[in-house]
Amino acid sequence: MTATPVTPLSPAADRILAGMGLMVAFCLIAPLIDVSSKAAAQQVPVSTVTFGRFLVQGALMAPVVALIGPGFGLSRRAFWLTLARGVCGIVSTFCFVAAVQVMPIADALAIAFVEPFVILLIGRFAMGEEVGPRRLTACAVGFAGALMVIQPSFAAFGAVALFPLGTAVTFALYMLVTRRLSRELHPIPMQFWTAVLAGAACLPLMMAGHASGIPAFDVALPQSPAIWGWCFGVGLAATISHMAITYGLKFAPSATLAPLHYLEIVTATLFGYLFFGDFPGGLTWAGIGVIVASGLYVIHRERIVARRALVSLPPAAH
Repeated sequence: MTATPVTPLSPAADRILAGMGLMVAFCLIAPLIDVSSKAAAQQVPVSTVTFGRFLVQGALMAPVVALIGPGFGLSRRAFWLTLARGVCGIVSTFCFVAAVQVMPIADALAIAFVEPFVILLIGRFAMGEEVGPRRLTACAVGFAGALMVIQPSFAAFGAVALFPLGTAVTFALYMLVTRRLSRELHPIPMQFWTAVLAGAACLPLMMAGHASGIPAFDVALPQSPAIWGWCFGVGLAATISHMAITYGLKFAPSATLAPLHYLEIVTATLFGYLFFGDFPGGLTWAGIGVIVASGLYVIHRERIVARRALVSLPPAAH
C-alpha cells in the first residue's frame, strides 16, 4: 500500500502549513515573556514574577474552559502529571527570570537551547532509548557551544549564568511530561490546570522563601502601573505562545517544526536590543552558532532514524 503524495492543495499540507505558522507565531511571541520578565524583575522579586505568570495564565484560561463546558476534569493520573508539569514550569520560569534579571536575554536563551540535547540524554540514560554515537557527539558539541556562551556571562554575572541550564533541564522534563499528558488531556484544560496547580504550589514556596530572607524568594507587589503591566505581560505572552506551540504540534510533526524553533533566538536578540540595548558579543555569537548547528544536526538524525523505523514496519502497519 503506497502513501498518497501530499500536494500543495491537500488538507494534510494545509495542516502542516498551519502548524508551521503557529510555530513562527510562538517564536515571535515567546521572547515577549523574557522582555516582560526582565522589566518586571527590576522592581519585584523573581518569585513574584513567577507566581504572576501562572496567576494571569489561569485567569485568562478560566473563561475559555467555562465556555467550552463540562468534561474537562482531571483523573488521578492526569492530576499528578499536571502537578509535575506545573512544578517543572515553576522551576524553569524561576531560573530563567533570575537569569534575565541581570543577563542579556539572547545569552540566557542560547544557554537554555541545550534543552533538546537534555531530552535526548534523558531518553538514552533514563528511558533506555537507542541513541547513536553521532547524536551523542552532537550533544557534546552543543554543550560545548553553551560553555562558549556561559564563559563571558559567568565572568560578568557570576553563578547566575548557570541558571539557564536549570531552565534547560526542567523545561526538557516539562516537555516529556507534556507529551505523556497530551494523551489524556485536551490542550486548553491542560494549560488551565497547569496554571492553577503551579500557582497553588508557588504559594507555600514563596512563604518559605520569604522566611529565608533570600531576596529572589521575597514577596512584594509591584509599586507602579508599568510594573503591573509587565507582570501581566509575562502571563499574557506565556498563555498565547504556549497555546500556539501546543496546537502547532497537533497540526504538524515535531520534526517539521523543530528547526523553526531557532527563530526564537533571532527575535529574542532583536527584542533584547530594542528594549534594553543588549547585543551578544563575538564569543556568544560563536556559541549560538555551535548550538544551532548541533541542534539542527540532531533533528536531521532524528528524521533519518524515524524514516528507517517506518520503512522497517510491515506493509499493514503503514
